[in-house]
Amino acid sequence: MNRRPLPQDPMMRALITQARQMQLNRRTLLAGAGAGATALALAACSTGGSQGKPTPAADTSETDKTLNWANWAAYIDEDDSGAYPTLERFTEETGITVNYEVAVDDNNTYYGKVKDQLALGKDIGADTAVLTDWMAARWIRFGYTQELNHDNIPNIVNLNPALRDPDFDKGRAHTLPWQGGFAGICWNKEAIPGGIESVEDLWNSELKGRVGVLSEMRDTMGLILQQNGVDIASDWGDPEFDEAIEVLRAQVESGQVRNIKGNSYLEDLKSEDTLAAICWSGDITVINAEAGDKWEFAIPTAGGTLWNDNFLVPIGSPRKANAEALMNFYYDPEVAAEVAAWVNFITPVAGAKEAAIAIDPELAENQLIFPNEETLSNAHIFRSLSGAEEQKYQAQFQSILLGA
Repeated sequence: MNRRPLPQDPMMRALITQARQMQLNRRTLLAGAGAGATALALAACSTGGSQGKPTPAADTSETDKTLNWANWAAYIDEDDSGAYPTLERFTEETGITVNYEVAVDDNNTYYGKVKDQLALGKDIGADTAVLTDWMAARWIRFGYTQELNHDNIPNIVNLNPALRDPDFDKGRAHTLPWQGGFAGICWNKEAIPGGIESVEDLWNSELKGRVGVLSEMRDTMGLILQQNGVDIASDWGDPEFDEAIEVLRAQVESGQVRNIKGNSYLEDLKSEDTLAAICWSGDITVINAEAGDKWEFAIPTAGGTLWNDNFLVPIGSPRKANAEALMNFYYDPEVAAEVAAWVNFITPVAGAKEAAIAIDPELAENQLIFPNEETLSNAHIFRSLSGAEEQKYQAQFQSILLGA
């Protein structure tokens, strides 16, 4: 394919040149999930919030130009030296130095580490953390987040209109989406040349002991529920969940499922401990760029899940305005397109698709970043759970995680 000439604008020239090299330069920082992570996940089943809500920390951003950001692995643009180009540019433009930490392996284990400090209103060492909708909803419900000052985030006007008023955070008072994506299925194309189409295919006897599933309950159980014919966005309850959890229990106890993990499931794919898995969409692009084009992702025939991960400011952070400056920077469409070119998840920023066309027209057609209505029609949002439902379903799921 012939490349179009680079534009004269220095920023856009750098953006396009870097994006053309992104696929060869991806790196991930992943750690295995062990017994300690499992214990934290069990601790996170506690609903918390029994005491009065803590008060926000005083903001020292005017005199303290630093920021601690807790995020997931492979979730920001990174060059071959391990640096984060957009973060470096943010520091140049604002003078705010960012300590970027790959601290979130899954929502429950991260919450298990910090929930006691949150309940006391203490600084957890993160001025912004990126968490999935349902976990962000929990933090908001318990009073563990600070209200955002939208005046400090003028680029919030670029938020996709469909994401502006979620039921867990009306008007985006406490959160802003970072990236979104699908949970689906993936497989090693060399080991499974015929591919797979459904969750049911993961239970094929030839894959025994070589299947992985996610430790995020809503993604793994969401796919199994849909395989059972349940619309996960609709009014279902205990009977449907109980039936689905028994499917998972049987596959774990039989040895069909080898591992239940968070982000570290990618290491199992790379080592070929697992040959097929329930997985997250953008991760498969990452692993293909890093370790060879060996894996394929698909939304299962019965449906995938659709989710967003969100910026939030923990209640004890003393640098809220610095976090808001970071959010504003990443809601610039050109910056959002640069991140999307690397992470291959769904960007929440309107105008990013048009900016992506300048990077590479094919990038703008990538259904994992800019999905059309047909793609979205086969992915569904796991319905909101009551506190009692969340505690019950998570406890059932975690009991299986312990036995895996």
